[in-house]
Amino acid sequence: MSRLPVISSKRVLAPSSSENLLDMAPLQKRMRREQEPHKPQAATTIVGYKRPAAAAAARAPPYRPIRGAGAATVAAGPSRGFVRPVAASTAPKAGSSKQPAGAKPGVTGATRRKPWDLKGKVNDMEGKIRNYQTKYRSVNEENEALKDSVAQNQTKVSELEQEVKGQKRKISEYEAQLQMLSGVQNQLEETRREKNVLQKELSNLEQKYKVMETLRDSQETELQTLKMKLSVQESTMTRLQATLRDREEEISSLKETVAEQRDELHAGEMERRRLHNTIQELKGNIRVFCRVRPLEDGGLSKHIQLAASDNKSILLAKTEESHTGKTAEMQKNYHFSFDRVFGPLASQQEIFDEISLLVQSALDGYNVCCFAYGQTGSGKTYTMEGEEVDDMRGVIPRAVQQIFRAGEKLSSQGWEFSFTVSVVEIYNETLRDLLYSGKASKRPDHEIRKTASNDVTVTNLTYQKVSTEDEVLGLIALAKQNRSTAQTALNDRSSRSHSVFQLQIEGVNAGRDIKCKSTLCLVDLAGSERMVKSQSQGERFKEMTFINSSLSNLGIVITSLANKVCETQSHLFTT
Repeated sequence: MSRLPVISSKRVLAPSSSENLLDMAPLQKRMRREQEPHKPQAATTIVGYKRPAAAAAARAPPYRPIRGAGAATVAAGPSRGFVRPVAASTAPKAGSSKQPAGAKPGVTGATRRKPWDLKGKVNDMEGKIRNYQTKYRSVNEENEALKDSVAQNQTKVSELEQEVKGQKRKISEYEAQLQMLSGVQNQLEETRREKNVLQKELSNLEQKYKVMETLRDSQETELQTLKMKLSVQESTMTRLQATLRDREEEISSLKETVAEQRDELHAGEMERRRLHNTIQELKGNIRVFCRVRPLEDGGLSKHIQLAASDNKSILLAKTEESHTGKTAEMQKNYHFSFDRVFGPLASQQEIFDEISLLVQSALDGYNVCCFAYGQTGSGKTYTMEGEEVDDMRGVIPRAVQQIFRAGEKLSSQGWEFSFTVSVVEIYNETLRDLLYSGKASKRPDHEIRKTASNDVTVTNLTYQKVSTEDEVLGLIALAKQNRSTAQTALNDRSSRSHSVFQLQIEGVNAGRDIKCKSTLCLVDLAGSERMVKSQSQGERFKEMTFINSSLSNLGIVITSLANKVCETQSHLFTT
């Protein structure tokens, strides 16, 4: 609560000189006789705030009767006061933003809320409203106190004016009798100055009151604005809550729909696998494709004719001498039928499109094996491995790409796949690990064995876990560098061993408790050779002998499988 300055107690005018005191002694004696029936009144003081009656009586100056002191004095009147400065501790500090008790911390200085945090924003606004209400009550109380103080000051000013008028009358009366009391005029001037000071202070208080009224009006306006905003926010929040409930119901419905669709998708996937592999079995568990290599000069051979109707047969024409010698030459035709025949212009993609169905079967959990068979220089390695250019890539890199991409798509249905790669070559009836990176002198020996689960494994062979397509391609490049090749009369870079690429696939669907395991085996066989054409000698002749022997045994095994006859495995390559 603000305070007005308190005017000091009355002052007693000092006598002007000792001579005046002596001259005025008779007059003072008469004045005392006139004043004896009347009790002198206490001087009027102005206080800055309303005090209780008991406190005012306790703090009032003690009664002092007017005594003659050799000089005439006026009756008790308004004394000259002084302005008591307001204590710095009680004045409100500029820019102070002290929060009222009960206000929530962080309302005014909180960090900016996220746009979606509507509840937090509403809490912040409610805190601000409570803060403004508290400030508003405090300002009203201070205004009421100021009003009371102004009313008291006005009353006391009126009383003071009346007292001044009475003093003037008394001064006029005493001037005739007390010519020497010239000091009364000075006291009147001092009273006028005090009046001016009070008027200025009153004017300042009125200005402050107007400022307070303006501030109150602005706060009321701001309060109304906040109430409107709060109402808008509440309506928005109600609408959003209704929308949220609708969205939750919609999400719940969509979840049920998604679960049903996942079940349908899983059932469709299992049915697709069954039908897909049924089709593959109907096509034949053992299928033979024929790819005709183009001539080196880019032309077409006159001795080969492809059937334009079904792409499943080929005609070879051979010119032979007559046995009787009557005719110089005669042409003999040989017809061959295959599951599919690819002409010289067939691309790598066309070849893989036919094999990709078998690759998909491997991912579905069926063991798949693909051989590239033919005489040396017929393009087996090119068909299986190809080149680094995308259009020239062979069956192996394309199969790896298809498996990893299909496995990634199936992950959305809960499938998780793990892959293991191994690459081995059979050189002169000896197993060699093409992923071995140690010293050649420390290369371990390998044996083919069967596990308890009837799986075939190779001892001391590198089985590399892979998780990306690039990892597999890196291992294929390493195996290609380590493979045994040599120059022959028929081929500048002839493969002298059988290369076997194995990709073991294990799939798990934990949500449906389904597991699958399969092996994709892609084999690049060494080319068969004839002694007359290859003119192999020494080490090349030894390699040719082992190659032709292993291919003959492989043909026997495949024929037995086609006829469903159990053939005794008498060769390393057919184990």
